[in-house]
Amino acid sequence: MATILIIQGHPDPGGGHLCHALADAYAAGARAGGHTVLRVDIAGLDFPLLRTQHDFRHAPPLHALAATRAALVEAEHVALFFPLWLGGMPAVLKGFLEQLLRPGFAFDYVNGGGTRMLLEGRSARVVVTMGMPALVFRLWYLGAGLSALTRNILGFVGFSPVRATVLGGVEAAGEAKRERWLSRMDALGRVGR
Repeated sequence: MATILIIQGHPDPGGGHLCHALADAYAAGARAGGHTVLRVDIAGLDFPLLRTQHDFRHAPPLHALAATRAALVEAEHVALFFPLWLGGMPAVLKGFLEQLLRPGFAFDYVNGGGTRMLLEGRSARVVVTMGMPALVFRLWYLGAGLSALTRNILGFVGFSPVRATVLGGVEAAGEAKRERWLSRMDALGRVGR
């Protein structure tokens, strides 16, 4: 059994969105599968955006993210849920990841210009909801906002494998389709994938 960290990346603190229901279904499945579930809701966190390279590299870790850092260290798998906004993740989620995945915690710079991954040994599932059809996102937009996260952020710090679930046409989806999505999240949570 694994320790799974669920990161709710929807920026609306009011909740009640499909991303919240999907994360809840994933968590229920994970618990039913015998996994330990930790949760972080970024809408409830208070942190500043990083504005300089110096702060990214040298500012002390934020107290507001101490529990999140501890949960990430403990986790063997991370499930991240967010809605697609303007082709990528919402700004608050990007700001959260920039604060969380900083040098000395998520990676180190090495002599010669390279980096060393510090979060190896963890897998991830990224679940993205969007208004456009998923096929359009993948074929026309080449999934650019998703690959920036999966490859350039999570892969960069050592997550592997990183799997993605793209749910498109959410505004037009009927109750039956939403129930299928929730059942799928439950099943993925049970196996910790």
